[in-house]
Amino acid sequence: MTPAINSLKRAKLDYKIHEYHHETNAGAYGIEAATKLNLDTALVFKTLVAKLDNEKLVVAIIPVAEKLSMKLLAKAAGTKKAAMASAQEVERSTGYVLGGVSPLGQKRPLVTYVDISAQALEQIYVSGGKRGLDIELAPASLQQLTKAHFIPITV
Repeated sequence: MTPAINSLKRAKLDYKIHEYHHETNAGAYGIEAATKLNLDTALVFKTLVAKLDNEKLVVAIIPVAEKLSMKLLAKAAGTKKAAMASAQEVERSTGYVLGGVSPLGQKRPLVTYVDISAQALEQIYVSGGKRGLDIELAPASLQQLTKAHFIPITV
C-alpha cells in the first residue's frame, strides 16, 4: 500500500485501484496511464508541484493532455509568479518519485488547486503514489482529502 491508498482507507472514502505495467521509457506518465487503462485523457489527471514567488510550494492537478497555466495558478494563489518546482523539491516535499506523485498522502500537505474541469466529472483518475498505479475517485473525495480549490488553471 502507498500513503495515498492508506489516506483513502483512513478516510473511508470510495475509490478503485487500477494497475498497469509501466514502461521505463515512457515519456509522459499521465498519457501512458490513460493509454494503458484505455481511458479518455480528460479523466486522467496529473499532479504537478509549482513554486510561488520562488518560495512556497503548491500542488496543481490538471488533465494529463492539458498544460498548466502558471499565470492562472499565480493569480489563484494571490502571488505574482509561479514556476515548476525542481524534481528534488517535488520528491522531498511529497515523498513520491516523479511520475508517481499522488495528490494524496503527501509527506507535507501542500495547498492544492484542481482544474475546474474535474467538477463536471463523476470520477477522475490520479496517481496512486507510484508509477503504474492510478486511483479512481470522485472529485469531491479528492477535494475532501486535500482541501483543494477548484479553479481554471489550464492554458
